[in-house]
Amino acid sequence: MRIAAMMTLPALALLLLAAHFFRAGLLPLVGLSFGMIALLFVRRPWAATALQVALCLGTVEWLRTTWLIAARRVAEGQPYARMLLILGSVAAFTLLAALAFRQEGMRHAFDASAPRPVPRRR
Repeated sequence: MRIAAMMTLPALALLLLAAHFFRAGLLPLVGLSFGMIALLFVRRPWAATALQVALCLGTVEWLRTTWLIAARRVAEGQPYARMLLILGSVAAFTLLAALAFRQEGMRHAFDASAPRPVPRRR
């Protein structure tokens, strides 16, 4: 898979987190989520590690939110299965975005000592 395509996974996951925090009124976390997107352009190992940690924490946040909403819906006697499916999928997507950094191409992209490929002319 191309690196640009693999970079869209964490970018989309961080955008979803930013939207989640915006809805909750947590503006500092919205800014932090957008700031983490900027780290996708910092080709250093520490940036990849920071992104992985942020996405793992984002997965935990999605699971926490899922638990809270499900508990409230059960207590109110409302249906909750569809919500579990949707938020569980978002949590899985966020975890998948974190795991993308373990792929060989992504590791190479964030390795500062690796030579940069020369673009081909067509």
